[in-house]
Amino acid sequence: MHGDRLLLGPGPSNPYPEAVEALTRPVLGHLDPDYLALVGDVAERLRTVFRTANPLTLPVSGTGSSGMEACLVSLLEPGATIVVGVNGYFGERICEVARRCGARVVRVEAPWGTPLDPADLLAARAANPEAAMLAVVAAETSVGVRNDIAPLGAELAGTDTLLLVDAVTALGGTPLEVDAWGIDACYSASQKCLGAPPGLAPVTLSPRAVERMRARATPIGSFYLDLGLLQDYYLDSPPTYHHTASSPLAASLHAGLGRLLEEGVEATWERHRRVGERLQRELAAMGFGMVASDGVRLPQLTATTLPPGLEEGPLRKRLLADFGIEIGGGLGEFAGRAWRIGMMGHNATDRSVLTVLAAIRDVLGS
Repeated sequence: MHGDRLLLGPGPSNPYPEAVEALTRPVLGHLDPDYLALVGDVAERLRTVFRTANPLTLPVSGTGSSGMEACLVSLLEPGATIVVGVNGYFGERICEVARRCGARVVRVEAPWGTPLDPADLLAARAANPEAAMLAVVAAETSVGVRNDIAPLGAELAGTDTLLLVDAVTALGGTPLEVDAWGIDACYSASQKCLGAPPGLAPVTLSPRAVERMRARATPIGSFYLDLGLLQDYYLDSPPTYHHTASSPLAASLHAGLGRLLEEGVEATWERHRRVGERLQRELAAMGFGMVASDGVRLPQLTATTLPPGLEEGPLRKRLLADFGIEIGGGLGEFAGRAWRIGMMGHNATDRSVLTVLAAIRDVLGS
Protein backbone atom coordinates (compact mmCIF):
# COMPACT_ATOMS: atom_id res chain seq x y z
CA MET A 1 0.00 0.00 0.00
CA HIS A 2 1.25 3.47 -0.91
CA GLY A 3 0.83 5.82 2.03
CA ASP A 4 1.77 8.87 -0.02
CA ARG A 5 -0.76 8.89 -2.82
CA LEU A 6 -0.60 11.09 -5.89
CA LEU A 7 -4.16 12.41 -6.08
CA LEU A 8 -4.89 13.01 -9.77
CA GLY A 9 -8.62 12.40 -9.71
CA PRO A 10 -11.42 15.00 -9.73
CA GLY A 11 -10.44 16.04 -6.21
CA PRO A 12 -9.12 16.21 -3.62
CA SER A 13 -5.69 17.06 -4.93
CA ASN A 14 -2.48 16.97 -2.93
CA PRO A 15 -2.26 20.25 -1.00
CA TYR A 16 0.59 22.72 -1.32
CA PRO A 17 3.32 22.00 1.26
CA GLU A 18 2.55 25.32 2.96
CA ALA A 19 -1.09 24.24 3.38
CA VAL A 20 -0.01 20.94 4.95
CA GLU A 21 2.37 22.70 7.35
CA ALA A 22 -0.38 25.08 8.44
CA LEU A 23 -2.46 22.15 9.72
CA THR A 24 0.12 21.59 12.48
CA ARG A 25 -0.31 25.04 14.02
CA PRO A 26 -1.96 25.30 17.46
CA VAL A 27 -5.75 25.03 17.39
CA LEU A 28 -7.57 28.29 18.12
CA GLY A 29 -11.01 28.73 19.60
CA HIS A 30 -13.76 29.69 17.20
CA LEU A 31 -14.20 33.10 18.89
CA ASP A 32 -10.49 33.73 19.50
CA PRO A 33 -9.56 37.17 18.14
CA ASP A 34 -6.61 35.63 16.33
CA TYR A 35 -8.89 33.11 14.61
CA LEU A 36 -11.37 35.79 13.56
CA ALA A 37 -8.48 37.88 12.22
CA LEU A 38 -7.27 34.83 10.29
CA VAL A 39 -10.70 34.31 8.72
CA GLY A 40 -10.79 38.00 7.83
CA ASP A 41 -7.50 37.60 6.01
CA VAL A 42 -8.76 34.43 4.29
CA ALA A 43 -11.78 36.42 3.12
CA GLU A 44 -9.54 39.15 1.72
CA ARG A 45 -7.44 36.60 -0.16
CA LEU A 46 -10.59 34.96 -1.49
CA ARG A 47 -11.82 38.30 -2.80
CA THR A 48 -8.62 38.59 -4.82
CA VAL A 49 -9.00 35.09 -6.29
CA PHE A 50 -12.76 35.46 -6.92
CA ARG A 51 -11.99 38.88 -8.49
CA THR A 52 -14.60 40.62 -6.37
CA ALA A 53 -15.06 43.38 -3.82
CA ASN A 54 -18.06 41.64 -2.22
CA PRO A 55 -18.05 42.18 1.57
CA LEU A 56 -19.85 38.86 2.11
CA THR A 57 -17.00 36.58 1.09
CA LEU A 58 -16.13 33.80 3.54
CA PRO A 59 -15.25 30.12 3.94
CA VAL A 60 -18.26 27.97 4.78
CA SER A 61 -17.54 24.89 6.88
CA GLY A 62 -17.84 21.79 4.70
CA THR A 63 -16.90 20.79 1.18
CA GLY A 64 -18.11 22.29 -2.10
CA SER A 65 -21.57 20.81 -1.67
CA SER A 66 -21.99 22.84 1.54
CA GLY A 67 -21.24 25.97 -0.48
CA MET A 68 -23.86 24.92 -3.02
CA GLU A 69 -26.46 24.30 -0.32
CA ALA A 70 -25.59 27.49 1.56
CA CYS A 71 -26.19 29.62 -1.54
CA LEU A 72 -29.38 27.85 -2.59
CA VAL A 73 -30.99 27.61 0.84
CA SER A 74 -30.07 31.22 1.70
CA LEU A 75 -31.32 32.74 -1.57
CA LEU A 76 -34.24 30.55 -2.67
CA GLU A 77 -37.59 30.75 -0.93
CA PRO A 78 -40.13 27.92 -1.14
CA GLY A 79 -42.12 28.24 -4.36
CA ALA A 80 -39.46 30.32 -6.13
CA THR A 81 -38.42 29.47 -9.68
CA ILE A 82 -34.83 28.64 -10.59
CA VAL A 83 -33.43 28.06 -14.10
CA VAL A 84 -30.60 25.49 -13.99
CA GLY A 85 -28.16 24.58 -16.73
CA VAL A 86 -27.65 20.81 -16.79
CA ASN A 87 -24.90 19.18 -18.85
CA GLY A 88 -23.41 16.93 -16.21
CA TYR A 89 -23.64 15.47 -12.74
CA PHE A 90 -23.21 18.70 -10.79
CA GLY A 91 -25.89 20.56 -12.72
CA GLU A 92 -28.14 17.66 -11.72
CA ARG A 93 -27.11 18.16 -8.09
CA ILE A 94 -28.09 21.85 -8.19
CA CYS A 95 -31.53 20.77 -9.43
CA GLU A 96 -31.87 18.28 -6.58
CA VAL A 97 -30.80 20.71 -3.86
CA ALA A 98 -33.09 23.41 -5.28
CA ARG A 99 -35.98 20.92 -5.32
CA ARG A 100 -35.33 20.16 -1.65
CA CYS A 101 -35.46 23.91 -0.96
CA GLY A 102 -39.03 23.85 -2.32
CA ALA A 103 -38.16 25.64 -5.56
CA ARG A 104 -39.69 25.09 -8.98
CA VAL A 105 -36.83 23.93 -11.21
CA VAL A 106 -36.66 24.80 -14.91
CA ARG A 107 -33.98 22.65 -16.55
CA VAL A 108 -31.96 23.80 -19.56
CA GLU A 109 -30.11 20.78 -20.88
CA ALA A 110 -27.23 19.99 -23.19
CA PRO A 111 -25.82 16.52 -23.84
CA TRP A 112 -23.21 15.43 -21.30
CA GLY A 113 -19.83 16.38 -22.72
CA THR A 114 -21.05 19.48 -24.58
CA PRO A 115 -21.30 23.03 -23.21
CA LEU A 116 -24.50 24.86 -22.44
CA ASP A 117 -25.51 27.61 -24.86
CA PRO A 118 -25.86 30.90 -22.94
CA ALA A 119 -28.65 31.89 -25.33
CA ASP A 120 -30.66 28.84 -24.25
CA LEU A 121 -30.25 29.76 -20.59
CA LEU A 122 -31.32 33.35 -21.21
CA ALA A 123 -34.28 32.21 -23.33
CA ALA A 124 -35.46 29.99 -20.48
CA ARG A 125 -35.22 32.91 -18.09
CA ALA A 126 -37.14 35.12 -20.51
CA ALA A 127 -39.85 32.45 -20.64
CA ASN A 128 -39.87 32.43 -16.83
CA PRO A 129 -39.38 36.11 -15.95
CA GLU A 130 -40.33 35.46 -12.34
CA ALA A 131 -37.21 33.30 -11.90
CA ALA A 132 -35.36 34.20 -8.71
CA MET A 133 -32.14 32.63 -9.91
CA LEU A 134 -30.26 31.23 -12.90
CA ALA A 135 -27.62 28.66 -11.95
CA VAL A 136 -24.72 27.27 -14.00
CA VAL A 137 -21.67 25.10 -13.29
CA ALA A 138 -18.60 26.92 -14.64
CA ALA A 139 -16.43 23.80 -14.77
CA GLU A 140 -18.56 20.65 -15.07
CA THR A 141 -16.24 18.20 -13.37
CA SER A 142 -18.18 15.11 -14.43
CA VAL A 143 -17.39 15.61 -18.13
CA GLY A 144 -14.46 18.06 -18.21
CA VAL A 145 -16.47 20.81 -19.93
CA ARG A 146 -16.20 24.57 -19.46
CA ASN A 147 -19.49 26.47 -19.63
CA ASP A 148 -19.47 30.08 -20.85
CA ILE A 149 -20.54 32.26 -17.93
CA ALA A 150 -19.32 35.67 -19.13
CA PRO A 151 -22.37 36.65 -21.28
CA LEU A 152 -24.98 35.92 -18.60
CA GLY A 153 -24.51 38.55 -15.91
CA ALA A 154 -24.98 41.62 -18.10
CA GLU A 155 -28.25 40.21 -19.44
CA LEU A 156 -29.55 39.48 -15.94
CA ALA A 157 -28.40 42.74 -14.35
CA GLY A 158 -31.60 44.60 -15.20
CA THR A 159 -33.83 41.78 -13.98
CA ASP A 160 -34.71 40.29 -10.61
CA THR A 161 -32.92 37.03 -11.48
CA LEU A 162 -29.70 36.37 -9.58
CA LEU A 163 -26.81 34.58 -11.30
CA LEU A 164 -25.43 31.64 -9.28
CA VAL A 165 -22.18 30.01 -10.44
CA ASP A 166 -20.66 26.74 -9.25
CA ALA A 167 -16.90 27.35 -9.30
CA VAL A 168 -15.87 24.27 -7.30
CA THR A 169 -13.34 23.15 -9.91
CA ALA A 170 -13.00 26.50 -11.69
CA LEU A 171 -11.72 28.81 -8.94
CA GLY A 172 -7.95 29.20 -9.24
CA GLY A 173 -7.79 26.97 -12.32
CA THR A 174 -9.50 28.79 -15.18
CA PRO A 175 -10.59 32.42 -15.65
CA LEU A 176 -13.40 33.47 -13.33
CA GLU A 177 -14.42 37.12 -12.88
CA VAL A 178 -17.16 37.48 -10.28
CA ASP A 179 -17.58 41.26 -10.50
CA ALA A 180 -16.79 41.77 -14.18
CA TRP A 181 -19.20 38.99 -15.19
CA GLY A 182 -21.99 40.14 -12.88
CA ILE A 183 -22.08 36.96 -10.79
CA ASP A 184 -24.35 37.35 -7.75
CA ALA A 185 -23.49 34.16 -5.86
CA CYS A 186 -20.51 31.88 -6.30
CA TYR A 187 -19.11 28.95 -4.36
CA SER A 188 -16.02 26.78 -4.58
CA ALA A 189 -14.04 24.23 -2.55
CA SER A 190 -10.67 24.26 -0.81
CA GLN A 191 -9.38 20.92 -2.13
CA LYS A 192 -9.02 21.47 -5.86
CA CYS A 193 -7.22 24.35 -7.58
CA LEU A 194 -6.81 26.30 -4.31
CA GLY A 195 -4.33 23.69 -3.07
CA ALA A 196 -5.69 23.02 0.44
CA PRO A 197 -7.29 19.94 2.06
CA PRO A 198 -11.05 19.31 1.87
CA GLY A 199 -13.27 20.91 4.46
CA LEU A 200 -14.01 24.52 3.48
CA ALA A 201 -16.23 26.00 0.78
CA PRO A 202 -15.40 29.59 -0.22
CA VAL A 203 -18.59 31.57 -0.95
CA THR A 204 -19.17 35.12 -2.16
CA LEU A 205 -22.45 37.03 -2.50
CA SER A 206 -23.01 40.32 -4.33
CA PRO A 207 -24.67 43.21 -2.47
CA ARG A 208 -27.91 42.59 -4.36
CA ALA A 209 -27.83 38.93 -3.37
CA VAL A 210 -27.32 39.92 0.28
CA GLU A 211 -30.23 42.36 -0.02
CA ARG A 212 -32.40 39.55 -1.42
CA MET A 213 -31.37 37.25 1.42
CA ARG A 214 -32.06 39.87 4.11
CA ALA A 215 -35.48 40.70 2.59
CA ARG A 216 -36.79 37.11 2.63
CA ALA A 217 -40.37 36.61 3.73
CA THR A 218 -39.56 33.14 5.11
CA PRO A 219 -36.74 31.97 7.39
CA ILE A 220 -33.74 30.32 5.77
CA GLY A 221 -34.35 26.57 5.94
CA SER A 222 -30.94 25.68 7.38
CA PHE A 223 -29.35 27.09 10.50
CA TYR A 224 -25.85 25.74 9.86
CA LEU A 225 -25.70 26.97 6.25
CA ASP A 226 -27.49 30.31 6.79
CA LEU A 227 -25.18 32.81 5.07
CA GLY A 228 -26.78 35.66 6.99
CA LEU A 229 -25.82 34.08 10.31
CA LEU A 230 -22.35 33.27 8.96
CA GLN A 231 -21.93 36.90 7.94
CA ASP A 232 -22.89 37.94 11.47
CA TYR A 233 -20.34 35.46 12.87
CA TYR A 234 -17.34 36.11 10.66
CA LEU A 235 -17.71 39.64 9.41
CA ASP A 236 -19.47 41.60 12.17
CA SER A 237 -17.83 43.12 15.23
CA PRO A 238 -18.38 41.83 17.81
CA PRO A 239 -18.99 38.43 16.24
CA THR A 240 -22.20 36.49 16.87
CA TYR A 241 -21.46 32.87 17.83
CA HIS A 242 -22.72 30.45 15.21
CA HIS A 243 -20.78 27.17 15.22
CA THR A 244 -17.40 25.71 16.16
CA ALA A 245 -15.40 26.39 13.04
CA SER A 246 -12.03 24.75 12.35
CA SER A 247 -8.98 26.98 12.78
CA PRO A 248 -6.56 24.37 11.29
CA LEU A 249 -8.59 24.25 8.07
CA ALA A 250 -8.77 28.04 7.93
CA ALA A 251 -4.99 28.27 8.44
CA SER A 252 -4.42 25.70 5.72
CA LEU A 253 -6.66 27.48 3.22
CA HIS A 254 -4.97 30.77 4.11
CA ALA A 255 -1.60 29.21 3.29
CA GLY A 256 -2.83 27.64 0.04
CA LEU A 257 -4.26 30.97 -1.08
CA GLY A 258 -0.98 32.63 -0.13
CA ARG A 259 0.91 30.27 -2.42
CA LEU A 260 -1.56 30.94 -5.24
CA LEU A 261 -1.36 34.71 -4.84
CA GLU A 262 2.44 34.62 -4.68
CA GLU A 263 2.39 32.94 -8.08
CA GLY A 264 -0.33 35.30 -9.34
CA VAL A 265 -3.92 34.54 -10.30
CA GLU A 266 -3.35 34.86 -14.05
CA ALA A 267 -0.08 32.93 -13.85
CA THR A 268 -1.91 30.12 -12.04
CA TRP A 269 -4.57 30.03 -14.76
CA GLU A 270 -1.81 29.83 -17.38
CA ARG A 271 -0.02 27.00 -15.54
CA HIS A 272 -3.20 24.95 -15.39
CA ARG A 273 -3.84 25.61 -19.09
CA ARG A 274 -0.36 24.57 -20.18
CA VAL A 275 -0.17 21.44 -18.04
CA GLY A 276 -3.71 20.27 -18.86
CA GLU A 277 -3.23 20.72 -22.58
CA ARG A 278 0.02 18.76 -22.42
CA LEU A 279 -1.73 15.85 -20.72
CA GLN A 280 -4.51 15.91 -23.32
CA ARG A 281 -2.06 15.93 -26.26
CA GLU A 282 -0.14 13.00 -24.82
CA LEU A 283 -3.27 10.97 -24.08
CA ALA A 284 -4.59 11.55 -27.61
CA ALA A 285 -1.28 10.32 -29.02
CA MET A 286 -1.76 7.11 -27.00
CA GLY A 287 -5.19 6.49 -28.53
CA PHE A 288 -7.36 7.98 -25.80
CA GLY A 289 -10.39 10.07 -26.75
CA MET A 290 -11.66 13.30 -25.21
CA VAL A 291 -15.19 13.63 -23.87
CA ALA A 292 -15.25 17.39 -24.45
CA SER A 293 -14.36 19.12 -27.70
CA ASP A 294 -11.31 21.30 -28.18
CA GLY A 295 -12.05 24.88 -27.14
CA VAL A 296 -14.54 23.96 -24.38
CA ARG A 297 -12.35 21.42 -22.61
CA LEU A 298 -11.20 22.06 -19.05
CA PRO A 299 -7.43 21.97 -18.60
CA GLN A 300 -7.59 21.21 -14.88
CA LEU A 301 -9.91 18.19 -15.28
CA THR A 302 -9.59 15.92 -18.31
CA ALA A 303 -12.40 13.47 -19.06
CA THR A 304 -10.92 10.88 -21.40
CA THR A 305 -12.32 7.74 -23.02
CA LEU A 306 -10.14 4.64 -23.16
CA PRO A 307 -9.01 2.93 -26.36
CA PRO A 308 -11.43 0.20 -27.56
CA GLY A 309 -11.30 -3.10 -25.75
CA LEU A 310 -9.94 -1.79 -22.45
CA GLU A 311 -11.83 -2.10 -19.16
CA GLU A 312 -11.33 1.11 -17.23
CA GLY A 313 -12.07 -0.16 -13.71
CA PRO A 314 -9.33 -2.81 -13.38
CA LEU A 315 -6.73 -0.51 -14.95
CA ARG A 316 -7.65 2.33 -12.60
CA LYS A 317 -7.37 -0.02 -9.64
CA ARG A 318 -3.92 -1.10 -10.86
CA LEU A 319 -2.77 2.52 -11.01
CA LEU A 320 -3.78 2.92 -7.36
CA ALA A 321 -2.44 -0.42 -6.13
CA ASP A 322 0.86 -0.48 -8.06
CA PHE A 323 1.75 3.20 -8.23
CA GLY A 324 -0.33 4.95 -5.56
CA ILE A 325 -1.91 7.15 -8.23
CA GLU A 326 -5.59 7.99 -7.86
CA ILE A 327 -7.63 8.97 -10.90
CA GLY A 328 -11.41 9.11 -11.20
CA GLY A 329 -13.87 6.99 -13.14
CA GLY A 330 -16.62 8.29 -15.36
CA LEU A 331 -20.04 9.36 -14.06
CA GLY A 332 -23.50 8.95 -15.58
CA GLU A 333 -23.45 7.77 -19.17
CA PHE A 334 -19.63 7.74 -19.07
CA ALA A 335 -19.45 5.32 -16.14
CA GLY A 336 -17.33 2.34 -17.10
CA ARG A 337 -15.83 3.93 -20.20
CA ALA A 338 -14.04 7.10 -19.14
CA TRP A 339 -11.41 8.37 -16.75
CA ARG A 340 -11.28 11.78 -15.10
CA ILE A 341 -7.74 12.99 -14.51
CA GLY A 342 -7.17 16.14 -12.47
CA MET A 343 -4.19 18.47 -12.77
CA MET A 344 -5.13 20.94 -10.06
CA GLY A 345 -3.33 23.24 -7.65
CA HIS A 346 -0.08 21.74 -6.37
CA ASN A 347 -0.48 18.83 -8.82
CA ALA A 348 -0.75 20.97 -11.96
CA THR A 349 2.85 20.27 -12.96
CA ASP A 350 4.78 18.62 -15.78
CA ARG A 351 6.00 16.07 -13.24
CA SER A 352 2.41 14.96 -12.59
CA VAL A 353 1.80 14.59 -16.32
CA LEU A 354 4.95 12.54 -16.89
CA THR A 355 4.31 10.39 -13.81
CA VAL A 356 0.74 9.44 -14.65
CA LEU A 357 1.54 8.83 -18.32
CA ALA A 358 4.40 6.51 -17.43
CA ALA A 359 2.15 4.59 -15.03
CA ILE A 360 -0.62 4.34 -17.64
CA ARG A 361 1.83 3.00 -20.23
CA ASP A 362 2.99 0.44 -17.71
CA VAL A 363 -0.48 -0.90 -16.87
CA LEU A 364 -1.51 -0.92 -20.53
CA GLY A 365 1.62 -2.81 -21.53
CA SER A 366 1.35 -5.58 -18.99
